[in-house]
Amino acid sequence: MAFDSVPRSLALIPDGNRRWAKAHALSVLDGYNLGVEKFIDFSEWCRDYGINNLTVWALSSENIRRSTNEVKALFNIYRRVAKDRNIVDRLHRNEVRLNIISNDSLIPPDLSRSLKELEDETADNKNGVINMLIGYGGQDDIVFAVRKAAKLASCNRTINAETFRELLLSSRVPEIDFTIRTSGEQRLSGFIPWQIGYSELYFSGKLWPDFTRRDLYNALADYNRRDRRFGR
Repeated sequence: MAFDSVPRSLALIPDGNRRWAKAHALSVLDGYNLGVEKFIDFSEWCRDYGINNLTVWALSSENIRRSTNEVKALFNIYRRVAKDRNIVDRLHRNEVRLNIISNDSLIPPDLSRSLKELEDETADNKNGVINMLIGYGGQDDIVFAVRKAAKLASCNRTINAETFRELLLSSRVPEIDFTIRTSGEQRLSGFIPWQIGYSELYFSGKLWPDFTRRDLYNALADYNRRDRRFGR
């Protein structure tokens, strides 16, 4: 079913992988692997509704403070994703390019290189964008931009909202129309604070691996019922 209005840009916080794994007597690694596969499906569901700009929080800076074994497992998952020809072929088939937005100081150099190679490989795709935040924290993003702005200001460069936005680590992420967070948590946890100011928010009680196409439909139906006034 088509909607009268769909978000031009949708952001996702896919929460609940660890709890899902525990509930199904599986390893944390199993939960995250399934979560990655679910996201690839989710991105295609979004395209079916005409949503061509998608931002996903793949790994937060806070996630990296978890146990050493879990963090290593997460990094290994993304190493596999970066080299997975099935995933790469799906990106090409859908004409979707990947933007990697990360704090490279938090990511192993070999993983950063692999993700950058994947970004380069999909750079010519024109029909959609996935902005993948990995090793990202919203407060870190603002501090990153402030430090750059201070250097520019010392050279008598004018800093306004528009120029400041270009200094963000997440500068390639557009203003977000609609944000979905799964697992029942009703908070944003520092997720892209600059771009999310006027986003409509939707909190699903489903753990991320259990999220279905029908759940996306319900979320978009809810979005359609809202009156976006942008403070007016």
